[in-house]
Amino acid sequence: MTSERTCSMPVGVVVRRLPGVTRWQKWSWRPVSLLPGAGPADWTVLREEGDAIEYHAATLSLELHRADTEAYLTALSDKVPSLYVVMRPAEETEHDVPMDVMLLTASAYEGQDYADASDVMVEKVPMPAGLIAWIREFVEAHHEDEVFIKRKRDKKRIDLIEDGVGDPRIQQLSDVYRAPNRKPKNTLQ
Repeated sequence: MTSERTCSMPVGVVVRRLPGVTRWQKWSWRPVSLLPGAGPADWTVLREEGDAIEYHAATLSLELHRADTEAYLTALSDKVPSLYVVMRPAEETEHDVPMDVMLLTASAYEGQDYADASDVMVEKVPMPAGLIAWIREFVEAHHEDEVFIKRKRDKKRIDLIEDGVGDPRIQQLSDVYRAPNRKPKNTLQ
């Protein structure tokens, strides 16, 4: 592992098409596995079993950045270490595929950010052992724990000055803490 700030690897995403469970959705699309070091693909059929079809949907570059090592540690510490695959509805395709694989990330924080959006689908896909080792090696080379430093209060006394005391709508100086009247008493409205 080099000491560069970023590192990348092509990773293929395998998406499984199953029949939908409702009459409103004909097919269900879900990423199910990853292919580290895969070549380019554009919805290549890998396996067919009845109505279920697995596609090598796309090969995306998985990039690791030195500043995101804490997020990678969070993803690695899950019960099942996973990458996050972000898919969105395709606008127009030449295939009969309504989904577009747009992002692959090892950052648990970035995956959570995309999960908050309603126009994309985010799925956790378990990492193969080789990918876990590659990410762990990158994290070990670049991670630095941030030391928590508690902020200390200033020694300056702030209780001596009374700027803006009371309500500016009250014209008397005698009782600046009383509530202002809603409307003057001598009005017709």
